[in-house]
Amino acid sequence: MKYSDSGVNIDAAMRALARSKEAVRSTWDARVRNEIGAFGGLYQPTPGGPLLVASVDGVGTKVMIARMAGVYDTVGRDLVNHCVDDILVQGAEPLFFLDYFATAKLDEAILPQVISGFAAGCRDNGCALLGGETAEMPGVYGPGEFDLAGTIVGQVDPDHVIDGSVIAAGDRIWGLPSSGLHTNGYSLARKVVFEQAGLKLEDTPDELEGTTVADALLAVHVSYLKPVRAFWAECGHSALHGMAHITGGGFTDNIPRVLPDGLCARIDTRSWGAPGIFRLLQERGSIDAREMHRVFNMGIGMVLFTGAEGAACLEKLGAMPIGEVTRDSDPVILEF
Repeated sequence: MKYSDSGVNIDAAMRALARSKEAVRSTWDARVRNEIGAFGGLYQPTPGGPLLVASVDGVGTKVMIARMAGVYDTVGRDLVNHCVDDILVQGAEPLFFLDYFATAKLDEAILPQVISGFAAGCRDNGCALLGGETAEMPGVYGPGEFDLAGTIVGQVDPDHVIDGSVIAAGDRIWGLPSSGLHTNGYSLARKVVFEQAGLKLEDTPDELEGTTVADALLAVHVSYLKPVRAFWAECGHSALHGMAHITGGGFTDNIPRVLPDGLCARIDTRSWGAPGIFRLLQERGSIDAREMHRVFNMGIGMVLFTGAEGAACLEKLGAMPIGEVTRDSDPVILEF
């Protein structure tokens, strides 16, 4: 099975975005300091001053799992953590977060739970929940359906911006573990788990080793702010050459976003054990290993690039060595 079989076509999305680049660039001036495709947008209001870093995202069809389980606070935390990680990739720490909640008809019991999740995520990451928008759209959403989006703004000193430009051949590649699917691949996961495997939320299949399907699918997206901040405190900002948040597009599409031309991330997928939820999806969905690594994070939520000087610091933080940077025309080579 492929992601497109669940109704999601990554290639079509990439083509549509490529056709939109010139329209986007037409709005830019010298204060925009990034290229299209970065994890967050960099904006420098004052020459020489700090840069603002912004990102917007959602949690995809994970909201459908939350609705099925009747658990509404975790998706708010998911969204904050996802956005924090997107701007962390460029060295930024969060300042504030704005949320968007859309539904057919407002349920006074559900909305406070979602907002409590947003607030918990913001407290955990030290940013303000500055405001939001709630929209009732009965002509767009069916009864009980809802969707979320969030925008985050952070800040980074010009000397501490991480853009991957210093990544070099010979750099080590490290991975920080994920909690599970995080916020990507849920359309395919739902098709496999509920349609092909015929599982229910309360089931505990062997692959999950005692964890219920609901708990595995709703595991909260990890924020990597604290471990990365600890790395900076011990080894300095310059020791971290680059980061890639493994979200939609998996290893295949996210790592090239930070790699200089002519370099290749050679990833040994045998160097870590994928959590049970990924084994379940691959086996019961008959999904090719390469497709798995393009759709899912496979247990690695953040990829980090360092020279030898950063190795000891990352080992202390629980990062796993998963590969090396080499010279090759292919930006990512996955070894199975």
